Amino acid sequence: MKKSLIGIAAAGAAVVALVAGCGGNDTAGMNHSSSTAPAATGSGQAAGNNADDVTFAQGMVPHHQQALDMAKLVPSRSTNAKVLDLAKRIEGAQDPEIQKMNAWLKGWGAATSMPGMDHGSMPGMSGMMSAEDMKMLEQSKGGAFDKMWLDMMIKHHEGAVAMAKTELQKGSNADAKKLAQDIIDAQQKEITEMQGLLKAV
Repeated sequence: MKKSLIGIAAAGAAVVALVAGCGGNDTAGMNHSSSTAPAATGSGQAAGNNADDVTFAQGMVPHHQQALDMAKLVPSRSTNAKVLDLAKRIEGAQDPEIQKMNAWLKGWGAATSMPGMDHGSMPGMSGMMSAEDMKMLEQSKGGAFDKMWLDMMIKHHEGAVAMAKTELQKGSNADAKKLAQDIIDAQQKEITEMQGLLKAV
């Protein structure tokens, strides 16, 4: 009788251990599921995404950030009302786009920047200014600044347009492709505007 009771107790303990083990596995599965859910339901995910969408956002975020850095130099270095207005518009348009793309990258489970790169040093990225370029711009003022800034921003915009065209060709996410088209439309107009301003400075 005593041995039977011991056997029953041991069997009961085994059942408890088994249930606990299964519960642990279920919990882990739930945690895994919830951690990957944003990749399927996050902002910008309605049509899915591919590696080119990720590359587009990871590249365009620091590209936009450098444009913001350049725009922020204008108020303290230029007195040209048209250049001041353009810089303000660039800042107003590109900052929200940075926030949008960072939200997509988070939803896709991707890093918000390319490994080993920052917006101050991205050699080879289309239209990006080098650290030396930015230093020269920072040290300039007046008409010389306006000319240098417009020339650099035209190249910067042309780079962004090229990156956006690549996204339209290779990307799959509908929201990312829409943003790419918006960038092309807006920045092509600004390129034309800046080319006109260059003739007057």
